[in-house]
Amino acid sequence: MANEARFYHLQTSTLEDALPLLLQRTLERGWKAVVKASSPEQVESLNQHLWTYAQNSFLPHGAAKDGDAAAQPVWLTDVDENPNQANVLFLVDGAVCDKPDAFELICLIFDGNDPTAMDGARADWKSYKALNITQTYWQQTDSGGWSKKDI
Repeated sequence: MANEARFYHLQTSTLEDALPLLLQRTLERGWKAVVKASSPEQVESLNQHLWTYAQNSFLPHGAAKDGDAAAQPVWLTDVDENPNQANVLFLVDGAVCDKPDAFELICLIFDGNDPTAMDGARADWKSYKALNITQTYWQQTDSGGWSKKDI
């Protein structure tokens, strides 16, 4: 079972701006990650974006079309899987996880300007609470950083 679920409330930037930085921090800790999106199209969009998001940065990752999942530090998918034995699961674009026990940490990233995303995050909060998973809430600051909030 996951030890912790972190809720990342986007307010000042997009998923495409925030996700690479969170993934970089994950890799700096020596962890692997799975990023689960809600559709194959979103997976492809993220796959392309992670190759080009910064000129002087490289974020090693792959998706099903790239193959060799076990060797990828970051795996992009739209299904419940952990083929790279990742420690961390990132849920984006309203994706949900049916197997929270496959990860140590689950990070849910949601758009605070989207009422549907907010409702989904609230429902996820209740679900993880019912599973007795520790939850933390992180709100994006005006500078694009994160501030942990007490709930």
